[in-house]
Amino acid sequence: MTPHDGEASTSNFLRQVIEIDLKANRFEGKRWASPPAAAQTLNQADLDPARIRTRFPPEPNGFLHIGHAKSICLNFGLATAYGGICHLRFDDTNPEKEEQAYVDAIMDAVKWLGFDWQSKGQSYLYFASDYFDVMYAFAQALIKAGHAYVDEQSPEQMRLARGTLTEPGQDSPWRDRPIDESLTRFEEMRNGQHPDGSLALRARIDMTSPNMNMRDPVIYRIRHAHHHRTADRWCIYPMYAWAHPVEDALEGITHSVCTLEFEDQRPFYDWTLNTLADLGCLARPLPRQYEFARLNMSYVVTSKRKLLQLVKDHHVSGWDDPRLPTLAGLRRRGYTPESIRLFCERTGVSKANSRIDYSVLEQALRDDQDPKAPRSVAILKPLKLVITNLPEDYEETCHAPVHPHHPESGQRSFALTRELWIEREDFALDPPKKYFRLFPGNQVRLKYAYVVHCTGCVQDEDGHVVEVHAEYLPETRSGTPGADAVKVKGTVTWVSAKHAIAATIHLYDRLFTEAYPDAGDTDFLASLNPDSRQTVQGWLEPGTQTLSDVWQFERLGYFAPDRVENRLEHVVINRITTLKDNWATRSS
Repeated sequence: MTPHDGEASTSNFLRQVIEIDLKANRFEGKRWASPPAAAQTLNQADLDPARIRTRFPPEPNGFLHIGHAKSICLNFGLATAYGGICHLRFDDTNPEKEEQAYVDAIMDAVKWLGFDWQSKGQSYLYFASDYFDVMYAFAQALIKAGHAYVDEQSPEQMRLARGTLTEPGQDSPWRDRPIDESLTRFEEMRNGQHPDGSLALRARIDMTSPNMNMRDPVIYRIRHAHHHRTADRWCIYPMYAWAHPVEDALEGITHSVCTLEFEDQRPFYDWTLNTLADLGCLARPLPRQYEFARLNMSYVVTSKRKLLQLVKDHHVSGWDDPRLPTLAGLRRRGYTPESIRLFCERTGVSKANSRIDYSVLEQALRDDQDPKAPRSVAILKPLKLVITNLPEDYEETCHAPVHPHHPESGQRSFALTRELWIEREDFALDPPKKYFRLFPGNQVRLKYAYVVHCTGCVQDEDGHVVEVHAEYLPETRSGTPGADAVKVKGTVTWVSAKHAIAATIHLYDRLFTEAYPDAGDTDFLASLNPDSRQTVQGWLEPGTQTLSDVWQFERLGYFAPDRVENRLEHVVINRITTLKDNWATRSS
């Protein structure tokens, strides 16, 4: 997927890396086999037609969020830009937390964003579980070469023996066990002869390494758990840190792009690949890992644990709650794939951690939709306006552009009637200074219609205004020579009370009042915004296509139908964002 036409190029150091690699012919002689295969098969295959290969490798244990969107756009975008292919690979090595439902949701999200793992009639959809047999054979090869051993320490014993950042680790008493013995124990693990946690296969590297990840990391553990794809065929599963480079190599990945938290894992990534290549298991040239700063946003949390807490404790309605940063939530709120891709492009790619303000996402939606979204009028907090010098059955057709910058889009039509709905904030019985809307004795223009003179109002027994009265000036219709005959300072939007479409409108705002709700040791729940969702019963301009994608309601912002609740007979819409960022003034 390419950036929007005319979009300025944003910093992306990975482009420089790829260009240097291509210029140096680092991948010369690289071959490709389908399905992905070990060196013996790959060395007999044809040369790889793809200049580069990247991958998006989610674990199917939850819903994707805006941070994953950055990775999706980056990996698929780089592949497209450099004549390559991006794989969608599910790292399903943790059966206790993974479900087919998550696989389906992730595939749907990737496609919704505008990306596809199909290229020239071939699918590049893979699963780590596709390689369980191969990875088991590779683990055996490591044992035979003296690069791995079966440890019988408990997880707690291994943790204590691992040492600290300032103290070296201690060798396991099983580290120098005979190779045949480790092979036998590993086979027993595979056959289900030992309980969870009783044995583990560890890489034999260096327990004194300053990098904790190189102190004989575990590469296989026992898990008697049902797998969503392989059922009960396996009871041992590879650790992600070991499986990940193996999968990359089998698939011919050239640039393995990860977030910065994997930087300390890179030495083990390289050790795994080079060791297996030296043993004849993997073909060269080998993948290389590159890290970039993950996407952090203000006013949200992206931790799976914290998102799960929000859902389970019913602070939100579910994983697709429009206030969440999940792609399902953003989609339901009304964010478009184009706006999210634009946001990801604008945030750039660097090695420096930073936090992107939520307003950048909102502005991306505005910039994407301003040239596209049809205009309409909505009244969120209605107040009745009666034009007293019009007959009860009066109707007059008024017109407005569907889009002010695209006259080819045509005109929309709606009726002016005696009774209208206006925004409650457009009338004040006792107006403040510089208030130019309706109040007794003042004149305003009804947008696309006439100037009206406010003559008074009706109040209930508690003193609340329930109805505003005004008279229209017949010679002041918009678009006629008399339109400028009466000068007014205020213009208000309106809809016909007789013809307006009733709608339930969810006014969504930021979920947290604090920019960094998860900073330090603070309780992120303490900064939940009590006004993050307000629901009102409003009215829409007649003719509004209530099943369409996104509208700009004049003066109010961008709105979209709710994907779950909206029906033709019961209109439910969501506010995506306002026309302007109003958080800057609230937080200053």
